[in-house]
Amino acid sequence: MKLLLISDLHGNIEALNAVLGNVKYDRAVCMGDLVDYGPDPGAVVDWVRKNDVPVIRGNHDNAVGFMVDCGCGYKYKHLSVATREYTWKVLSEADMEFLRGMPLDRDLEIDGLKLKMVHGSPQSFFDYLYPDIAPEKLAEYTAGISSDYLLTGHTHFPAVLKAPTTTVLNPGSVGQPRDKDWRASCMVLDTIARTQEVIRIEYDLDTTCRKIERSMPLADELTAILRRGY
Repeated sequence: MKLLLISDLHGNIEALNAVLGNVKYDRAVCMGDLVDYGPDPGAVVDWVRKNDVPVIRGNHDNAVGFMVDCGCGYKYKHLSVATREYTWKVLSEADMEFLRGMPLDRDLEIDGLKLKMVHGSPQSFFDYLYPDIAPEKLAEYTAGISSDYLLTGHTHFPAVLKAPTTTVLNPGSVGQPRDKDWRASCMVLDTIARTQEVIRIEYDLDTTCRKIERSMPLADELTAILRRGY
């Protein structure tokens, strides 16, 4: 099976649709953060819900759903806070209930592979497992994990990390890349060959930016981040 790994969609339906329309896959799983920053959180939530995509709750999903702090990094936190009112306004109560109901982690078994889904780390959706994480820190975060693969998100950087007891796969961000590449980021895991590939997809960035400019606060900063990819 070709398993599409996606994360950090952040209300960017153009980026999500570009990935879905251009990547060959059999099944998709999502490591959370469907909302905040982007203009179409409802459409993103709707796609995940209607397609019964295995998904876990990210820190932004938690912040929107439960109306609490997002706990995100200082550099972007003000944008999350500023866009929260917009996000609440455009989401339905069913969307909010869906966000609150998403689990914090999830275990799957596909083609004999054991997969564990988290947003940040197995300990917290606030933890960052960046590509340059120190080996000893990675071992600490993944201690006790016996799954073949630990699927994560949160950093907005794609990565394949070899830990002592598992392999960490992070597909990067579909809707808010932060690795200086503006294109939507995802990963395909071949569950038979046990190989993985990071895939970058161009999308209709101008349309997303126009939507932000029409209706969202701090539009200049939000669109600049999307265009730069950080």
